Amino acid sequence: MVRPRIRRVATRRLKMGLNDQWMQRDLKVLWHPCTQMKDHENLPLIPIKRGEGVWLEDFEGKRYLDAVSSWWVNVFGHANPRINQRIKDQVDQLEHVILAGFSHQPVIELSERLVKLTPEGLNRCFYADNGSSCIEVALKMSFHYWLNRGQPDKKRFVTLTNSYHGETMAAMSV
Repeated sequence: MVRPRIRRVATRRLKMGLNDQWMQRDLKVLWHPCTQMKDHENLPLIPIKRGEGVWLEDFEGKRYLDAVSSWWVNVFGHANPRINQRIKDQVDQLEHVILAGFSHQPVIELSERLVKLTPEGLNRCFYADNGSSCIEVALKMSFHYWLNRGQPDKKRFVTLTNSYHGETMAAMSV
């Protein structure tokens, strides 16, 4: 009695496509951003295996145009050979070091290039690792700017209604 049941389960697994297998694994362990948990199990997920240029490819070979640059970071396309090589070269030297009390050649050189592009008076760069942190830092810098200018009552911010500013509490509040 047990053996036929095991065979049926094994047969069903073989018939399930690779995308379905990855989707099931995903739904067991991930909570996707901007997703209500009540809808989580019914998400129409597309498990992606690779990307090249503007194209994404799933585990079954179907291609999708990545018209949103994967939401945040792929404005130059996926697997860009020039960018990938620069990343590989940098990782061989230094993957990461915090900028609190440390510095390194690439960040200094990038900052020098950026300062040359900005208007007079904008002479320093501040780096954050994501958009939400950028919003948080901008709010904090603005608050401290007015505090240091002797105007501590200036605490209001101009925002756009129904706009996306990030996932952190302060970013969601504006």
